[in-house]
Amino acid sequence: MKQRIHPQVKEIKAVCACGSSFVTKSTQDSIHVDICSSCHPFFTGKQKLVDAEGRVEKFKKKYAKK
Repeated sequence: MKQRIHPQVKEIKAVCACGSSFVTKSTQDSIHVDICSSCHPFFTGKQKLVDAEGRVEKFKKKYAKK
């Protein structure tokens, strides 16, 4: 490998929107995520709709039986 062309990888603290945090390695200074393994429906078994910009309500409104 060539020397001095690769970015520095350091340990950082990643923070989720739910409030949990974990330590990982990255080239960035900090990471903020919307969903993590503590709050993801696949890992928790609970159904939770992650709505970005009202898309779920827009879909329900569009396809609701009148």
